[in-house]
Amino acid sequence: MKTQEIINLQREYFCSNKTKSVKFRIEQLKSFRKILKDNESLLFDAIDKDFGKSQYETYITELSLVYHEINLAIKKVKKWSRSKYIVTNLANFPGKSRVVSEPLGNTLVIGAWNYPYQLTLIPAISALAAGNTIVIKPSELSKHTSAAMAKLINENFDHGLLYVQEGGVKETTELLEQRFDKIFFTGSTAVGRIVMQAAANHLTPITLELGGKSPAFVLPDANLKMTAKRIAWGKFLNAGQTCVAPDYVLVHTDIKEKLLKELKNQVKIIHGSDPKGKETYVRIINKRHFARLNDLIHRDKIYCGGETDEENLYISPTILDNISFDDKVMEDEIFGPILPVIEFNNLDEIINKVRTRPNPLALYVFTKTSKIKKRLIREVSFGGGAINDTVLHLSNSRLPFGGKGFSGTGNYHGKAGFETFSHKKSILYKALWFEPFLKYAPYNKFKLKLLKWIIE
Repeated sequence: MKTQEIINLQREYFCSNKTKSVKFRIEQLKSFRKILKDNESLLFDAIDKDFGKSQYETYITELSLVYHEINLAIKKVKKWSRSKYIVTNLANFPGKSRVVSEPLGNTLVIGAWNYPYQLTLIPAISALAAGNTIVIKPSELSKHTSAAMAKLINENFDHGLLYVQEGGVKETTELLEQRFDKIFFTGSTAVGRIVMQAAANHLTPITLELGGKSPAFVLPDANLKMTAKRIAWGKFLNAGQTCVAPDYVLVHTDIKEKLLKELKNQVKIIHGSDPKGKETYVRIINKRHFARLNDLIHRDKIYCGGETDEENLYISPTILDNISFDDKVMEDEIFGPILPVIEFNNLDEIINKVRTRPNPLALYVFTKTSKIKKRLIREVSFGGGAINDTVLHLSNSRLPFGGKGFSGTGNYHGKAGFETFSHKKSILYKALWFEPFLKYAPYNKFKLKLLKWIIE
């Protein structure tokens, strides 16, 4: 269907008020869940063609999170949708105050390629739970998963409610020229700027889920074995193509060598001596990204890894040592299986160094010292993160997920996602049996004195 046809169809559908019914939303969410469950083999096959990704990893990093989000919305959407009682101030006596949540209207969700199901469907689920109509634009880079989502959604849902528009830059540009009531974008900061500029033409509210260089601080008192295990898992999951992956490690000089040895050991334990031949390690999305990543590997600074195979889009888990903030690998988000390690002596100096850079999407701290944990959380601005772990904060739907500044704006997951796609209407219910005389002219000193006594 043509872009304008879809937009008109969804506007008409929203104006029918069908989506205002919470019962209707729950029915649609249950249908969504069933469609996904009945077609898991199609979803598994598609993502394997795009990434060489195993069913196990697809389930734990993609589908399990999608199912959890649907189940939570089905269970909680009635509660989230109820009007909320608000205390009424004396100036509005006698009266009652309520906040009523209503859907924003026609929405656009632009997904990302690195976790094509999770990062595309979860915001769509939030929009659906909130009572909106949704146009979904998956990334064209993961073409097989894009086609799978288009097939399942377009063949099973009314296009006026939910529709997947496939395509590349041309189709995305056409969508962004339309007027939506909300745009939700997940992707790079560069494209985020384009989306924000397009949204400004229609004063459309947006949520941007971007990225950034997320640091992992490792202090001398950290449990090095567990620290290395969790950093290695979080970094090389999905071959490093994860927006909240630890982008680089900041480790105290006293323990750097021990941490490097443990990281190398944990990579071998997790991915084996030959990750290229294991189904637990995925491929780089395309040759352009492969070339970009290959160019970031400083051959003289490889501590371990560094093997590449362009034909199979393979880059082994790679750790770089003796890195400084001036190295090319530290210029932009890596988004691949390359882990730079930077040592430091002075915590004050390294905190200040991180603070001079754009806000990261995530931050990780490995230490047993409560004072240091609190200090880093307080002094460094970032989207979200974890203490003594990586990545898994996004798996808790009760934690709002989002960035700050260059790493994004707005958040979602669970109730936060429902609120992202909702408008809160403030309503004052006023009784008729009393009306304060102070409200009306003529005004005089007595009324002013009495008003000050009441308010102050």
